[in-house]
Amino acid sequence: MGHCCSKNVSAVDTDVTTGIGDQHSIAQANLPPLSENSGASDALSGRATPAYSLFASPFQSPLPAGVAPSPARTPGRMFRWPLPPLSPARPIMKILRRRSPTMPPQGPTPIPEEGGVVEGGRALDKSFGFSKNFGAKYELGKEVGRGHFGNTCWAKGKKGELKGQAVAVKIISKAKMETAIAIEDVRREVKILKALSGHNNLVKFHDVFEDTNNVYIVMELCEGGELLDRILSRGGRYREEDAKKIVVQILSVVAYCHLQGVVHRDLKPECSFQIPMVAFYMTAWQNFLFVTRDEDSPMKVIDFGLSDFIRPDQRLNDIVGSAYYVAPEVLHRSYSVEGDLWSTGVITYILLCGSRPFWARTESGIFRSVLRGNPNFDDTPWPAVTPEAKDFVKRLLNKDPRKRMTAAQALTQPWLRDENRAVPLDILIYKLVKSYIRSTPFKRTALKALSKALTEDELVYLRAQFKLLEPRNGRVSLNNFRAALERNATDAMRESRVLDILNAMEPLSHNRMDFQEFCAAAISPHQLEALEGWENIANTAFEYFEQEGNRVISVEELAQELNVGPQAYSILAEWIRSADGKLSFLGYTKFLHGVTIRSSSTRQS
Repeated sequence: MGHCCSKNVSAVDTDVTTGIGDQHSIAQANLPPLSENSGASDALSGRATPAYSLFASPFQSPLPAGVAPSPARTPGRMFRWPLPPLSPARPIMKILRRRSPTMPPQGPTPIPEEGGVVEGGRALDKSFGFSKNFGAKYELGKEVGRGHFGNTCWAKGKKGELKGQAVAVKIISKAKMETAIAIEDVRREVKILKALSGHNNLVKFHDVFEDTNNVYIVMELCEGGELLDRILSRGGRYREEDAKKIVVQILSVVAYCHLQGVVHRDLKPECSFQIPMVAFYMTAWQNFLFVTRDEDSPMKVIDFGLSDFIRPDQRLNDIVGSAYYVAPEVLHRSYSVEGDLWSTGVITYILLCGSRPFWARTESGIFRSVLRGNPNFDDTPWPAVTPEAKDFVKRLLNKDPRKRMTAAQALTQPWLRDENRAVPLDILIYKLVKSYIRSTPFKRTALKALSKALTEDELVYLRAQFKLLEPRNGRVSLNNFRAALERNATDAMRESRVLDILNAMEPLSHNRMDFQEFCAAAISPHQLEALEGWENIANTAFEYFEQEGNRVISVEELAQELNVGPQAYSILAEWIRSADGKLSFLGYTKFLHGVTIRSSSTRQS
């Protein structure tokens, strides 16, 4: 759903993508206007090119005159298959036809009474239980933004704490809520805004009202413009030092949301005509707005229309987001909070070089690029970008979500590290410690060996997390983990049942961890495998493992350790040295990583 805007934005102001050559870097351009429905409903139904691909891009190339872009950014060379690959858009469109109110119905439809909407033969209940005295408390002013479901207006408080104060009011039309899913989306958005409001980089929620025709969400008014405007005003990209300030604010709010059990699912810098796939509604709202026009103004995340609550071990499968920023695992329909870090990586890439890392002429082409393409780090201006910044972006744009940094980890990465800035508590620590205390002694020994080989860069993050647990006499127990979560608890954390993870950590109530064991419990081998120095770390760790924990192990016992069946015996046999029956170096690294045996029913695409 859309959110408050900071300037006059018509429904036709959109960031469009091009089907023409390689002009897709960020810069100013004058575009022909798009009507609100221009190509939109056809794009959703798969009948025509999406609206954002009808015109030339507003973004000029960052390359010097006469220099052609690299193949990685040239749509014509992205993929070379004998036959076109299966399009991820095809199943999406199938779902849309089944669920979107704009699609023609397949078969007879019940006739609504008095113009009401009927779904499944039942009239929809559009009563939310919100207050009904909006007109008595606020005076509406000019429109500052418009989307498919409604618009956003400037308003002024008439009484109470906000008397005389300017606010933004998002007006959502009940007439556009034509399915139970759409109604639930509004209810969930309000719930998330209420629960999360309070973070410095989240728009402040004031109140919510309704009447017969609309829902009115009253929020903080942000008048400093959108993030894309500032990128454009700087010639298409940010200097590294300025980009850091933006990325830190994004990561701070992402870390906060993830700890509370909220996944955003639609982080992007521009006001674009998005197609949020299964959500099947279109918006033209900005996601990041500055509070004022001042250069050092804080930035706010203002759009939670596609956000959802998520439990620590839950996987989501609905495909939502904006095409350029959607993570690969979202297209594979099995994802968690890591998709927000992918989107942050895309935004950082744009800030640093002025172009998108994944691009194509069509939506399905963008999806294929996200799934199989690789970002370009060779062309201008990347040779002048610091290695730390490039490594930062690469670690966020890792296609394996298990290898991607969390927001809290990213804030301690060398490019952003600042000893004077507080590091947020990371929910990943709880997930990893839970797995560690429930693992076998052999697996714990292997992880302890790995923890002794960690680099200083990784230890910075672990020390910060250990300190947040407030250890007593250098040790932590379940009480420390519980107290740390409760200090950060909000209604959102209770809604997403994040605190339930403590039940799975019950064995820790009888034990206490020192920092060395905490490191063993709180490291992810998958994330370490993404580091350039992984081979050195693994070799050093194996030396410790040979001295302190490697022992004779049978194929059957190794399979039991990994919780796999006899079908894996032939693979596991290669991990054991024939000379002494112990794990080889290959076996050790694979044992840390784990093994997945895919069934014949695995999705074919």
